[in-house]
Amino acid sequence: GFYKTVKKVFDIALGIILGLVTLLIFPIVAIGTKIFDPGPIFYHQKRVGKNGKIFTLIKFRSLSVAKTFDQMAKPDQAKITAFGRFLRKSHWDELPQVWNILKGEMSFIGPRPEKPEFVERLCDEISFYEMRHLVKPGITGWAQLHNPSAGPTIKETLEKLQYDLYYIKNRSVFLDLSIVLKTIRILLSGAGK
Repeated sequence: GFYKTVKKVFDIALGIILGLVTLLIFPIVAIGTKIFDPGPIFYHQKRVGKNGKIFTLIKFRSLSVAKTFDQMAKPDQAKITAFGRFLRKSHWDELPQVWNILKGEMSFIGPRPEKPEFVERLCDEISFYEMRHLVKPGITGWAQLHNPSAGPTIKETLEKLQYDLYYIKNRSVFLDLSIVLKTIRILLSGAGK
């Protein structure tokens, strides 16, 4: 009970702070997105959350409207707009997810949410994959820190799942604090994406 309360307070408090930051940078993102690739500012996609519930994840759009991808593989660089590269490098593209957190669909820390069609396939191919959905998905997590470049293969997904299951079994205030500090270090170093 203590852990759940602390986690909820942390999510709401940081969500409000980053929500205000998102509002402040929104004009910059809106103008940059429209200049480099006219189209929607936000990217909406269905993802699987806690207990298998489907929700709509929100990010600032970094991909060209004309070029879409449906594969589990990461998009090639040609599909990312010039401004989108900046959004990804700065991690600004992730900021709108604070809305998902404030709505209670996500947490700051947890397994990354996947697309429903991928989850359906992976549940069939990997034992215990559905265990990832025992907790809210997160923006950052144990798996992202230890296996950030996990690709689309079953072997890589299985390795990522092991980190997710470790987090679910051992989650605590101290583990979450460790993840937060490591994530901050990565963000300040400019690593990732």
